[in-house]
Amino acid sequence: MTPAARVETAIGLIDRILGGTPAEQALTQWARASRYAGSGDRAAVRDHVYDALRSLRSFAAMGGAGGAPGGRQVMLGALRASGIDPDAIFTGAAHAPAALSGEERAFVPPVDLPPDMPDWLLPDLCASLGAALPDVLSRQRQRAPVFLRVNLARTTPVAAIAALAEAGVVAEPEPLADTALRISLGASKLRMAAPYLDGRVELQDAASQAAVAMLPLARGLRVLDYCAGGGGKVLAMAGRQAGMELFAHDAAPERMRDLPDRARRAGARVRQLSGAELARAGSFDLVLADVPCSGSGTWRRTPDAKWRLTREGLDSLCVLQSQILTKAAPLVRPGGVLAYMTCSLLRAENGDQVDAFLGRGDWSEMTRRQFLPADGGDGFFCAVLTRDS
Repeated sequence: MTPAARVETAIGLIDRILGGTPAEQALTQWARASRYAGSGDRAAVRDHVYDALRSLRSFAAMGGAGGAPGGRQVMLGALRASGIDPDAIFTGAAHAPAALSGEERAFVPPVDLPPDMPDWLLPDLCASLGAALPDVLSRQRQRAPVFLRVNLARTTPVAAIAALAEAGVVAEPEPLADTALRISLGASKLRMAAPYLDGRVELQDAASQAAVAMLPLARGLRVLDYCAGGGGKVLAMAGRQAGMELFAHDAAPERMRDLPDRARRAGARVRQLSGAELARAGSFDLVLADVPCSGSGTWRRTPDAKWRLTREGLDSLCVLQSQILTKAAPLVRPGGVLAYMTCSLLRAENGDQVDAFLGRGDWSEMTRRQFLPADGGDGFFCAVLTRDS
C-alpha cells in the first residue's frame, strides 16, 4: 500500500469508529478482509487510527471540521500536525484520498486547539487531578509504553532482560515497580520470545504491578481475586509470593477463559470459583476487587473508549463499583484485607468510593495511592483496607 492508500484506509476506519464500531473490531475486520495488506501496512494503518483517536478533537480542528468530525478532516489535521504537506497525500489518484478542495487547502488551523477530551468530562478531571491535568492530557495524546512483568517465581529481572535480548527484545528496568520492564526495541518479537512463551515474563502495565506490590502478601494466605478478568492481578500475586491459596472469580466467567493456560505457563495454581462455589467458599485473608471502571487511566491504549463514555455511563459504573464493594466486603475475614483498584483517574471512581465505604464503619484504611502517567505507567488507583477484628 502507498502512504496515500494507508491514509485513505484510515479515513474509512475512523468514520466507522466514530459511527460506533469499537476500534479493535473495525481494525480486525479490515485486516481480515484485506489480504493484500502486509504486516507493515497493517501496522501503519493501526498507528494512523490510534494516533488520530488520541488527538481526535485537535486534529479535527486542524483539519477544518466545523461540527461533528469525520475521518477526512481528522486525517487532514493529523498530516498538518506532523508537518506533512496534505497535497502530497490527498491527490485523488487511485486508492488515495480525494484531492483537497480550495476551501480545505486555504483553511488556516486555529492557534488555540480544543482539548482531546469530551467537554462534559473536563470538570471531573480538573477536580480529580488539579494542577496535574495539563500533563495528563498531554501524555494521553502519546502512545503508551509496552511493559512486561517479570515472574519472580521463575526468574529475576536481570536474567529476564538477558533472555529477552537473545530474542531481539530490548528491555530495561522500570523504576515504578520492582517486577516491571519497559520494552524499548523489538516489541513485535515478544510473542515468539522464549521468556514470554514459558511464562518468565508477561505483559502488564507498570502501575498495575506497583499496585499489586502494595498488597500485604504472605505465605499461607487465602486470597481471592474477585473481579479476575484475564487473571493478570492474581498471577502477579502468585509471582510475588509463593505458598498462597489463590482463587479467582468473575461475574462474567467467560472473561477468565484464558486464565488456565496463563496460569500453567506461569507455574501458578489458581482455582476458579463460580458464583455458587464462591457462596460456599468461606472467608478469605485478602480479597482484591479490581472493579469495572471508565478506564480513563488507560485511554492512551484504548482512546476510542473516551469518546464513547457518557455521563450516564460513568454514573452507572459508580453505582456498580459501590455494589461490588458491598458484595466483596463480607468475604473478608475479621482482620483481613480488602484491596480496591481501578484503572481510572477520576475521584468519583476512586477516593470518593473508598471514603463512602469507610463511612459505613467496621473498616480502616492501610494505604491508598493514585498513579498518574507521569509516574511511568497508566493511570491507576489502589486502596488497601482492613476489616476491624
